[in-house]
Amino acid sequence: MTIHTETSEIPFPSPRPTDPEALAKDIVERLTYRIGKDVKVAKPHDWLTAAILVIRDRIIDRWMASTRETYDSGGKRVYYLSLEFLIGRLMRDAVSNLGLMEELRDALKTLGVEIDLVAALEPDAALGNGGLGRLAACFMESMATTDIPAYGYGIRYVHGLFRQQIADGWQVELPETWLAHGNPWEFERRESAYEVGFGGQVESVLAPDGDARYVWKPAERVIAVACDTPIVGWRGKRVNTLRLWTAQPIDPILLDAFNAGDHIGALRESNKAESLARVLYPADATPAGQELRLRQEFFFSSASLQDILRRHRQQYNTFDNLPDKVSIQLNDTHPAVSVAELMRLLCDVHGYEFNAAWDLVRNTISYTNHTLLPEALETWPVPLFERLLPRHMQIIYGINAKILLEARKERNFTDAQIRSISLIDEGGDRRVRMGNLAFVGSHSINGVSALHTDLMKVTVFSDLHKLYPERINNKTNGITPRRWLQQCNPDLTNLLRETIGDKFLDETEALQDLNKFAEDAEFQKRFAAVKRDNKARLAQLIQSRMGLKIDPSAMFDIQAKRIHEYKRQLLNIIEAVALYDQMRSRPELDWVPRVKIFAGKAAPSYHNAKLIIKLINDVARVVNSDPAVRGLLKVVFVPNYNVSLAEMLVPAADLSEQISTAGMEASGTGNMKFALNGALTIGTLDGANVEMRDCVGPENIKIFGMTAEEVAKARADGHNPRALIEGSRELSQALHAISSGVFSPDDPGRFSSLVDGLYQHDWFMVAGDFDAYAAAQRDMDELWTDESAWFSTAIKNTARMGWFSSDRTIRQYAKEIWRAG
Repeated sequence: MTIHTETSEIPFPSPRPTDPEALAKDIVERLTYRIGKDVKVAKPHDWLTAAILVIRDRIIDRWMASTRETYDSGGKRVYYLSLEFLIGRLMRDAVSNLGLMEELRDALKTLGVEIDLVAALEPDAALGNGGLGRLAACFMESMATTDIPAYGYGIRYVHGLFRQQIADGWQVELPETWLAHGNPWEFERRESAYEVGFGGQVESVLAPDGDARYVWKPAERVIAVACDTPIVGWRGKRVNTLRLWTAQPIDPILLDAFNAGDHIGALRESNKAESLARVLYPADATPAGQELRLRQEFFFSSASLQDILRRHRQQYNTFDNLPDKVSIQLNDTHPAVSVAELMRLLCDVHGYEFNAAWDLVRNTISYTNHTLLPEALETWPVPLFERLLPRHMQIIYGINAKILLEARKERNFTDAQIRSISLIDEGGDRRVRMGNLAFVGSHSINGVSALHTDLMKVTVFSDLHKLYPERINNKTNGITPRRWLQQCNPDLTNLLRETIGDKFLDETEALQDLNKFAEDAEFQKRFAAVKRDNKARLAQLIQSRMGLKIDPSAMFDIQAKRIHEYKRQLLNIIEAVALYDQMRSRPELDWVPRVKIFAGKAAPSYHNAKLIIKLINDVARVVNSDPAVRGLLKVVFVPNYNVSLAEMLVPAADLSEQISTAGMEASGTGNMKFALNGALTIGTLDGANVEMRDCVGPENIKIFGMTAEEVAKARADGHNPRALIEGSRELSQALHAISSGVFSPDDPGRFSSLVDGLYQHDWFMVAGDFDAYAAAQRDMDELWTDESAWFSTAIKNTARMGWFSSDRTIRQYAKEIWRAG
């Protein structure tokens, strides 16, 4: 028997065969010995699991090789901390990136199994909500594709956000059960377990050098245990790790309490620990909900940082070189407590002096801001923060003193500027500003579109930008073309390959070669046929799920995104009501058939967003059953928007609604997905729409409405929405119909609060932009009637969206922020 020492050569298994015959043989082997099923009685879900296990084995070889290469080369690692990773289904993604799709299809076919049927059984991983989580997933795939050694860190939510059902038009939240039958992609790492504390007290002790050292003695502890999922890059060049934390109690059961008859109370510690990984974004309308959110954020941040430092010390035995070998990217403010926790670990656990630790922290951490909305830049009540994280509160006060003294002495900041940059908001109840903490604790703060980055400098971070003018930079978001073109739209991908070759599969900007075919009548016909087939598939899905028949030859006008007032689904549905009125009153006109499709979830405690969903469904009920519109207008709200549903909506869209209030959308990535797949965009000059206009050309995107500067000026000068509404015949009639109960006869006043908000303040400029939006929609109707012009524009959108690949974004992060790769 050979015993391998640390210096001996460790044999590495040879790559597993990937021909269909070998894959089929392995699938049967996994089915028999891992799942315990005979081929004759295996169900579709058994075949799915067996196929995943076979593909997983082939991923593991590359995963281990990637890890070894990073250790051997001493390369810099990137650690991406995000509360969300909306990864969707993984099988098709992994198989496609390995280049084994046809081989696996043929292998399963020889076994009498259809790959598309079993792949559809894989549950969407319920690890995110919207654009933030999907961006993190795209970035993980692109980091592997661009050969960046990286870990993603998050929480392994048992139930995620929620599963959305619509009951009588209202959103109903049900638990997501994606882990009910296990997850064949993940590996539990028992050795990667860390204690995470809460509460307690801080004691001062005298160190051997005579300086004071601080010891945090938490009152509560839980154990964070890692579960790893491999993330495969394009062509399998690198496999990185998504490490998600699950929480376990120190004492799973209090036996004394159980034996005394308190059977429920005996599990108190288990329930408290497990609640940390139960649900994404628990409602924070109550103090208990706020505390759980803060606990979640600290739990995953602390576990991740302990893991990062353990790995680094194991390899280098010092933290002096931490910024040279480690880059920690905070995805929005949720992991901002990492700044204080990394300081605590370096100072209290590893003995670094405060200023030395601060230099290491700032040069290691970078922060991506995703919002200009004040409520999304998290703040926590000081009493809550101090009770839950007493040592971190001390550290934050220490950082704050350092920053404020610097601002006062070196930059002569005024009292107002000092109040603005302080980590503690002293107005009203004192609160810890997590956005400010992330900013001061990072060497780089990036926005996610050019407009968003410029606005950061003059709005939420204006004074911090004056203090540190070199830190803010832009990294416009991107999407992975593997999932959002190749996998979700294989027919278009095949058409592109036949037409311009395969170069775009590796270099997305090579799609520009398609420009020369935009006016080609034969290519337009083939492009239109692909779109029509995708629309037919979506129509079939809507009919099977909702019992509603829609016409694939109509314009599919889609708005699919989180439901929020600034995203203005309300503007969209009000315009639909106005269009409905016009179609009935002017039946002699040649109206363009249109299907208005909505999808998205509202936060459980967001009343107005949920009311907008109800309004959409109430309007749909009336419009879809009215013979007067002769089927020319349909309104659809498709429930439970997730990645898999997006993969059906994106290829089928003719018109993409990107109509947020200018200055309020950080970037958007849905806009990129729809345009890449040949949808025309109707939108405001907001977020990445600005750069999309520059890339596709202003003549190939429909921009309407107020600019960010005009919105800010209107708010400052006193916006008068009542006058605008009364001066717009179509808008006033539509609002009257909504507020008078035309769409809610059972409760005529149901939507009065939404309408009253438009008359009284119209904060999101729905009334302010309505006439411009309605006119833009009629322009799109006119373009639709010229089929050649429409598809020429659609083709140019696909051809000119290559710059918006997340590969480009990641290369910019790697070169300009992380200094990695």
